[in-house]
Amino acid sequence: MAIMITEECINCGACEPECPNNAIYEGGVEWTWAQGTALTQVELDNGIVIDAHQPQKPLSDEFYYIVPDKCTECVGFHEEPQCAAVCPVDCCVPDPDVVETKEELLAKKAWLHAEV
Repeated sequence: MAIMITEECINCGACEPECPNNAIYEGGVEWTWAQGTALTQVELDNGIVIDAHQPQKPLSDEFYYIVPDKCTECVGFHEEPQCAAVCPVDCCVPDPDVVETKEELLAKKAWLHAEV
């Protein structure tokens, strides 16, 4: 499953530079699919294809957030999610709404970074 940041976040920013997929953003900051990945375009669930550099709306205006579709729980990079490892208040936790197997997370990593 993807990692999420809870409301206990103190906005210290320790997690953001640790993410190998650039899936973590400061509250209120727009995000892009391309940032930290090899993606140039993305097909959304509704079938629409967008430019991966197109800014997306923040998922939180109050505290740091993780884009679930870019989170691989650091699988294929590290032994554990690095955001959780460095978080001083333990607010980086598994997201119960985004459950994925190790194989799915590895496939997502390959897709994000254009591995063949």
